[in-house]
Amino acid sequence: MAKEKFDNKKSVDKTKNNLLEEKVINIGRVTKVTQGGRHFRFSATVAVGNRKGIVGIGTGKANEVPEAIKKALQAANKNVVKVSLVDNRTIPHEATGKVGRAVVLVKPAKEGRGIIAGGAARAVLELAGVKDIVAKSLGSNTQVNVAKATLNALISQRTKEHIAELRGKKVEEL
Repeated sequence: MAKEKFDNKKSVDKTKNNLLEEKVINIGRVTKVTQGGRHFRFSATVAVGNRKGIVGIGTGKANEVPEAIKKALQAANKNVVKVSLVDNRTIPHEATGKVGRAVVLVKPAKEGRGIIAGGAARAVLELAGVKDIVAKSLGSNTQVNVAKATLNALISQRTKEHIAELRGKKVEEL
C-alpha cells in the first residue's frame, strides 16, 4: 500500500483510487491557426472524489475530447488530497483560496443548509463530501481557476486537533 505525502502534510492511500467518482468541470476548444489551416485541440478539467473527504483536480489536453478527459482523470487521481471535515458534513472554519485572479470564499454552515455554491466550486465541494457550506466566487469566474481556488481553500482548513498537535498541547488547553 503506497502512501504519498502532499504539501498540506496529509497522506492519501493510493489503493482507494478506483472508488473515486468523477465530474467534468470544463471542456475547452483551443485553435491553432497555421499556414495549412486551423488545428483544433481540446483541454479538459476533471474533479474526482469519494464524498468522504478525498478530492483532486486534474487537467488534460489532446486532439480528441475523450482522450483529454482520460488524461485529466489520470492527473486528478495523482493529485488527490484529504480535506478536514467536522462531523463529516462541514468545514472547521472560514477560508479563502486564490488561483490567478479567482478568489473563492468558503464558510461553514449549519446542519441541513446544504451546499450553497455555484458551478465549479459546487462540483469540487460535492466530491469532497462537504454537505453544509456556503461558497462565494469573488474574483474571476474562470471555471478551472475557481475549482483550483476552492480546493486550495479546502486544503487550508485546520481542525482543533491539528492545531493542538502543532502547538504541543491538548485540545482542552486551547
